[in-house]
Amino acid sequence: MNKTANISTPTIVALQMCSGLSPDDNLASLKRALKTLPTARPLLVCLPEAFLVFSKSGNDTLRVAKQVERYKLQLSELCQHHNIWLNAGTIPEPFNEHKYYAASHLYHNQGELVATYNKIHLFDVNVDDQTGSYRESDFTQAGSDVVVVDSPFGKIGLTVCYDLRFSGLFNELVRQGADIILVPSAFTVPTGQAHWQPLLTARAIETQCYVVAAAQHGTHENGRQTYGHSIIISPWGNILSELPTGTGFISCNADLDQLQKIRRDMPVQSHQRFREHLL
Repeated sequence: MNKTANISTPTIVALQMCSGLSPDDNLASLKRALKTLPTARPLLVCLPEAFLVFSKSGNDTLRVAKQVERYKLQLSELCQHHNIWLNAGTIPEPFNEHKYYAASHLYHNQGELVATYNKIHLFDVNVDDQTGSYRESDFTQAGSDVVVVDSPFGKIGLTVCYDLRFSGLFNELVRQGADIILVPSAFTVPTGQAHWQPLLTARAIETQCYVVAAAQHGTHENGRQTYGHSIIISPWGNILSELPTGTGFISCNADLDQLQKIRRDMPVQSHQRFREHLL
């Protein structure tokens, strides 16, 4: 079931997906979803982490990375056709013959790639689920650049999934002017149940930004299970929209005047006495 806010412009949408092994199938699912979205423009569509391919192994993902340009062309064409801005969750971009970046691309409505963020914090952890051990760094190259970009929706800061646990990155994004922070994700079920909403709410409150988290949900072809609960949170920490399970979308209209009022009334950044170092 889709849950949407009252439609006015500009509008931000987070799309919840259950991506599989085939990039072509995942793109077909995206194309079907885009036909159901709000008609208001400008419109920003946010996709989850690994939306293009949710592989069984790093080698499988690496093979997709070597063909990524044809998929990026299709994303560009979709932006033009639907007149949308698109944050393409993550797609694998080649780093070398053995590794790829988990790249979060932002396209504008004319199909131009206007920003790319490469996931900085890699998920090398043990989790009490059926997968057990996750070692992203075996095949993924960590990024290093903090990315904030101007848009009709406000200044957008880019992050990915596990980055959520590192407040220093989020504080740096807001110091660079972010109004909206995107968190495309594929959280595990145990970590999602314990930490997903508290972390997202904390990041929104401490940065006084809108936080938009498009998530993967369900049991995937690769055997993974993901938590879902795509969510949009206001700069005051209120949940504006949420989709706990299934596939579909949520939306909101970012009120930047209200955001600025919150920052004027409680000028947290100017009160900050400690400046964390990102790296």
